[in-house]
Amino acid sequence: MKETIRDLTKSTVASIGMAMAIFCFVGVVFDIGYKGNFCLENYQYTKMLMGCILIGLGFGVPSIVYRKENLPIPIRVLIHMGIGCVVYTIVAYAVGWMDGSQTIGQGILIVLIQLGVAFFIWFLFMRHYRAEAKEMNDKLQAMK
Repeated sequence: MKETIRDLTKSTVASIGMAMAIFCFVGVVFDIGYKGNFCLENYQYTKMLMGCILIGLGFGVPSIVYRKENLPIPIRVLIHMGIGCVVYTIVAYAVGWMDGSQTIGQGILIVLIQLGVAFFIWFLFMRHYRAEAKEMNDKLQAMK
């Protein structure tokens, strides 16, 4: 149980950190794009920051599903990414990143970018953990 809580805390902190890093990067891009005139009012920055934390939680907490060995990997990925992407979409509408004024094509593009970024980050973590597992297996084989 302690190990589960430790893993959950670790993945949640990493997810929130990743969400914050992306938020900062996108903020800089918008600031440059608006030539230094990127203005937020009515606590919009605070709302976005809180939304960013919620997105981190939305992707971090469901990662606990990877501890369920009896579920096939594709189902675990679907649960994890499904919850994370739904949380992201709800937060994006709530804080104004998406407001429903996009055309269908723009909406599809936004969703594809969202999924692409989410799966890219997931892929990087998957590669990291596979390399870690391989290293442990190699050490175990060397001990025999």
